[in-house]
Amino acid sequence: MSEVLSQSEIDALLQSGGESLPQIQVEDEVIPYDFRLPNRISKTQLRTIRNIHENFAESLSSFLVTKLQTVVNIKVNSIDQIYYSEYVLSVPNPACLYTFQIKNTDIKGILELNADLALTLVDRLLGGNGSSKKQSNNITLIEQKVLSVIVEKVMMDLKKTWQIIDNMDFIVDHFEPDIDFVQLTSPNESVLLISFEFSFGDESYLMNLCFATFAFDSILAKMSSQKLSSSRPTKNQGRTTKDILSKHLNHTYVPVTVELGKSSISIIDLSELKKGDVIVLDNKIHDEHVIRVYNKVLFYGHPGISNNHKAVKITKNLLNNNSH
Repeated sequence: MSEVLSQSEIDALLQSGGESLPQIQVEDEVIPYDFRLPNRISKTQLRTIRNIHENFAESLSSFLVTKLQTVVNIKVNSIDQIYYSEYVLSVPNPACLYTFQIKNTDIKGILELNADLALTLVDRLLGGNGSSKKQSNNITLIEQKVLSVIVEKVMMDLKKTWQIIDNMDFIVDHFEPDIDFVQLTSPNESVLLISFEFSFGDESYLMNLCFATFAFDSILAKMSSQKLSSSRPTKNQGRTTKDILSKHLNHTYVPVTVELGKSSISIIDLSELKKGDVIVLDNKIHDEHVIRVYNKVLFYGHPGISNNHKAVKITKNLLNNNSH
């Protein structure tokens, strides 16, 4: 049992200025907690969502580099949980908004393309350099049709990158130029806002993905530690990388050409060729024909018919020098 201090000892301790008392550290800044907006998504889950959309940004960037024939960099700027009313106030008018949903769920979202970004994409997709300007930021029906290529690719890449959680189909609903007519959720509900930065050279533009989080519980429940430890899609769980690569390689098509023979003729003879003329080849009828794969000689064989189709019977395999 600890010793009980007498009154005189207490008075002496107080008169000494309390030098032996521990000093209580007070935080410089107190952050208020908003009980109206609980964070539905934890920090760990937010990190996973960031990783998912960083993979999405990389995939979309590779597609745009090929499609636009220019360097495109896309990165995740921020991931925030805010009121839907705050998001609505941040959207300009007119806007370029595409509403979408995840099939067989209650999850809905908005794909927001900055108007300048949308017009730059349209200009580049039509062969321009992205520098042309419009007096109005209204997106016409023709421009919407051109942008649909990008929007559909966004939905496909979202499906692909979200496969580490579950197989989900992202489906576009419709285009909307005014945020007031979207009504994703109630103004006081929280939304998950993911902002991306597009860079074309010295020019930068923004794209936003806005998810209504009230229906996100079913998705969050699937973010188990077991699934998050792997970036492999759900359909590939339990399979080795070798098995996956082998399966894709076995279904890969390669060009195969058969060289029936060679010959050489003069330019005069070539210019005088007409229907019905015959060019005599150097090889004999019983000679083996060269079979190339990607222009590399790998086999020899004889031509013939198989199931009423033209075919070549392999007689020599140069990969292992065994005859078949």
